[in-house]
Amino acid sequence: MRQQVIHNYINGDFATPISGKYLDVSEPATGHTYCLLPDAEEEDVEKAYQAAEKAFPLWSSTTKEERSNILLNIANGIEQQLEKLALAETKDNGKPLSLSKTVDIPRAATNFRFFATAILHFASESHAMEEGIINYTLRKPIGVVGCISPWNLPLYLFTWKIAPALAAGNCVVAKPSEITPMTAFLLSEICMQAGLPPGVLNIVHGLGAKVGNAIVQHPKIAAISFTGGTATGAHIAKVAAPMFKKLSLELGGKNATIIFDDCDYENMLNTVVKSAFSNQGQICLCGSRIFIERPLYEKFKHDFIQKVAQLKVGDPLEETSQVGALVSEQHLNKVISYINLAKEEGGKVLTGGNRIQLDGRCISGWFLAPTVIEGLPYHCRTNQEEIFGPVVTIAPFDTEEEVVQWANSTPYGLACSLWTNNLSRAHQMSDCIQTGIVWVNCWMVRDLRTPFGGMKQSGVGREGGWEALRFFTEPKNVCIKYG
Repeated sequence: MRQQVIHNYINGDFATPISGKYLDVSEPATGHTYCLLPDAEEEDVEKAYQAAEKAFPLWSSTTKEERSNILLNIANGIEQQLEKLALAETKDNGKPLSLSKTVDIPRAATNFRFFATAILHFASESHAMEEGIINYTLRKPIGVVGCISPWNLPLYLFTWKIAPALAAGNCVVAKPSEITPMTAFLLSEICMQAGLPPGVLNIVHGLGAKVGNAIVQHPKIAAISFTGGTATGAHIAKVAAPMFKKLSLELGGKNATIIFDDCDYENMLNTVVKSAFSNQGQICLCGSRIFIERPLYEKFKHDFIQKVAQLKVGDPLEETSQVGALVSEQHLNKVISYINLAKEEGGKVLTGGNRIQLDGRCISGWFLAPTVIEGLPYHCRTNQEEIFGPVVTIAPFDTEEEVVQWANSTPYGLACSLWTNNLSRAHQMSDCIQTGIVWVNCWMVRDLRTPFGGMKQSGVGREGGWEALRFFTEPKNVCIKYG
C-alpha cells in the first residue's frame, strides 16, 4: 500500500524538503510505518523564516477584527473536519479514538476560537500623574516567533501556541513533533481554506536536533514557545538566553494526587483513575504519585486496583478501548525500564507491569497494562523522575505536613490534585503546594482565561489567557505631558 507523504507548509503552500529526504512515521497501535515525513534542515527553516518576515508587516497591521475572523474560520474548519482529524490523531499517537473525538480535536478548535475573541478585548494600561502627565502602554507584536510542540497532545498543544501568536499579530515558524505530525499537516490545509495569508504560519517538519535547533538558534526569531521534556528545555534556554530571546517553556511534571478520608469517595475514585491513566499516562498533568490518608488507604487500594484492572487495553480505533498504545517502541521500553527500577527499589506491582500483545492488526503494537505500585519511599527515583506512562505509585500518609513535604520533594512543580471537603485545609494546602496548578476535588478542569505553567523544573513563564497574549507582544510605555 502506498504511504502518505507529509509536506512542509511554507509561504502558504506545500513544500518538499530541500534535501529531498524523508523519515518514517509509525502507527503505535501496529508498530508499522504508515507515512513519510520531511527530514527538513536549517535551509528549510530559513526559507520559512523569509516567508514569515515578508508577511509580518501586512499581518501585524491588519485590524484585530480581520485577524479574529480568520482565526474563527480556522476554528470552524477544525470542527468541520473533526472525524478526519480525530482519526489521524489516534493513528499518529495511539490514543483511543473516543479521546481524540471528545478532547483533543474539540480543544484545538476551542484554542483558536478563544484567542480569536480574546484579542478583541485585549486592553492595555494607562497611568495618570500630577501636572498633566499620562503614561500609557502599547503592546506590539514581536515579529517572527518560533513554536515547538510535543507528541502527547499533538494538535491540542500545537494550536495552544500558534493561536495566541497569530492573534497578537506575529508570524510563526512552527515545528510539530516528528513522532506525531499528521494533524499539523492537515491543519495547514485548513489554514489555506480559511484565508490565512501566505507566510503568516509556516510549519516545518523534521527532527528536533535539526529543525528545532535551527528555530531556536535563528538570530532573527525573537521568541520561543516550547512544550516538551525538561532536558530539551534546558538546552533551549542555554542557547536562547545569550541571544536575549523571549522564552516560554512548559516542561515535565511528577504530579501528586493527595486524598483525605473526608473526600467525596466515589467521585474521587473515578476521577483519580482518569487522572492516572488518561492518554496512557502520557499527559504532563497526570497524577503519577498518589498519597492516601492512612484510614482510607486499604479501601482505596482495593477499589482502585479493581477499577484499573478492568480498564480495557485495546485497538485505539475501537470505541470500547479505554487505554491505547504508547507513542513509540523507544518510549515503551523506557516505561518498562522504570517498572523494573521500581521493583529493584523495593516496590510491589499490584496490577499491570507487563507488555500486552493484542491480536489482529495490533499484534505488533506498543501496548502496556496500566500499572500500580506500592511500597516505595517518596524520595526514590521512581517517585522523583518523570516516567510519562501508565504507571502510578500509591502510599499512605499520616499528617498534612508529611504529605506536603512529599508532594514538594520532586524537582518538578506543574500540577497537584487535592481531595478533601475541609475548606480550610483545601486553602491552606493549596497555598503550600509548590505547583503552578492545584485542582481541589477535580482534575483537568481548564478555564482558558487562567495562567498555565509550572514551577521549578516544570517550566518558565505562563501560557493561556492574557498571559499568552502578553508573552507574544512587546510592551512600550508612552509618557505624554499635556499640561
